[in-house]
Amino acid sequence: MAPPASPEEGHRVRCHLDRLLAERDLTLRALSELVGVSTVNLSVLKNDRARAVRFSTLTALCDALDCTPGELFSVEPR
Repeated sequence: MAPPASPEEGHRVRCHLDRLLAERDLTLRALSELVGVSTVNLSVLKNDRARAVRFSTLTALCDALDCTPGELFSVEPR
């Protein structure tokens, strides 16, 4: 098993918020209003720059998008 990536190398977790929003015909602003998270924070998440996600935020996103965490995020292979 390979060692974990260093912070300088980034992470392999990818967010699929763009695809989910398009499939549901939602804007980032509309999602922001539904989940109570700023559009700036959702944009950080959408662009794979987030370092952490609260479970409460993840739950709200999954509820609003009618998806599972596995549909919202994936981990790229090494």
